Amino acid sequence: MSDGNEKLAGRLNMNTQLLKHEIQEFIASNLNEDINKILLKKSPFEAVSTRDLATQIDGKKRSQKKLPLWFKTSGIYFPPKLNLEQTSSESTAEYKSQLAKGDILVDLTGGFGVDSYYFSKRVKQVYHVEQNAELSDIAAHNSRLLSAQNLHFVKGDSLEYLRDTQLSFDTIYVDPARRVQTRKVFLLKDTEPDVVSNLPLLLSKASRIIIKTSPLFDIQSGLKELSNVREVHVISVKNDCKELLWVIDKNFNGEARIIASALQEHQLVNTSSFSFFFSEERNLALPEASTPANFLYEPDVALLKAGCFKMIANRYTIRKLHVNTHLYTSDQAGLSFIGKVYRVNRSTNYGEFSKLKQARKANVISRNFPYSPEQIKKKHKISDGGELFLFFCMAADSRLLVIEAERIE
Repeated sequence: MSDGNEKLAGRLNMNTQLLKHEIQEFIASNLNEDINKILLKKSPFEAVSTRDLATQIDGKKRSQKKLPLWFKTSGIYFPPKLNLEQTSSESTAEYKSQLAKGDILVDLTGGFGVDSYYFSKRVKQVYHVEQNAELSDIAAHNSRLLSAQNLHFVKGDSLEYLRDTQLSFDTIYVDPARRVQTRKVFLLKDTEPDVVSNLPLLLSKASRIIIKTSPLFDIQSGLKELSNVREVHVISVKNDCKELLWVIDKNFNGEARIIASALQEHQLVNTSSFSFFFSEERNLALPEASTPANFLYEPDVALLKAGCFKMIANRYTIRKLHVNTHLYTSDQAGLSFIGKVYRVNRSTNYGEFSKLKQARKANVISRNFPYSPEQIKKKHKISDGGELFLFFCMAADSRLLVIEAERIE
């Protein structure tokens, strides 16, 4: 189902011999084998090389936690390691699918097809555009196994396709490459495709644009580069910041809302979100610094990346240890906090702590402190693990503190 201007995905370029039952069984039974050892052995199958086998074994193994649906679906064909590393996880793909609007969406950077698949569960028709012909074939093959019948595959340059197609879209999704000629880029205008200079083209083809970028991108810089930004979503999974999502609406001209969302792996039901405007953050007075009270609050990385440091104190009625120490404290344990909450056992001046010679076991965290966790562990002979947490940080009066605490689940 496609219009006449599309370059449809046709004959598979991938090695379809890998899909044979006995080879799939070999792949599944060798997931725990050393890939390097497999590469050194002769392939047990005449039609496939050891490199092909190693790629599939490695890909399937990598997908186990990141893409459990793909992992457990029989006959899935995996791309090379780099393509798999660049793809969204299932939890982030499902999250961004909720941001789509309308009935027709085009994914201009289709890749392995995870985002396109989740979009296809939300909108009526999804067009997956990918210039890598083999990757397009792989995504098309897998979509059939996953019963995504409303996914259409287009091979070719995404911007050329967008200019030439007669289709109209409600939503355009794009995940521009952050490596240009092997160097990392930190401005949106330097990505491929260049979403900044091509934004007028994108807005002429759809009323909503969703752009995915690395969390390394600066939000304030992005807001200066882009127009019509309604929302910026900062996404973390298990306290690891994964991506920024820029939601652009053609007729929107107001201030962008910043939404920090902390996802649990493979489920959105427990997603915690914190939304605010930068104008709110700017207009708040600096939170009053405090000595450690009964409880310590460590914000999720999504909140820290979003830059809502004063809003955190205001919203949760907690106090900051120091203006540049992104740890908060309170006499109460607020379990709705997006992050981790600890019960404080005691706090000690770093000078006094340094005099203690006994070895100990603890989880070391450094915030606004001269030494990194690794330097601290080496200097004080602290081994990783256990129930105890040691926070090395700067206090309200600029003293260096060590806070001993235990996590409240």
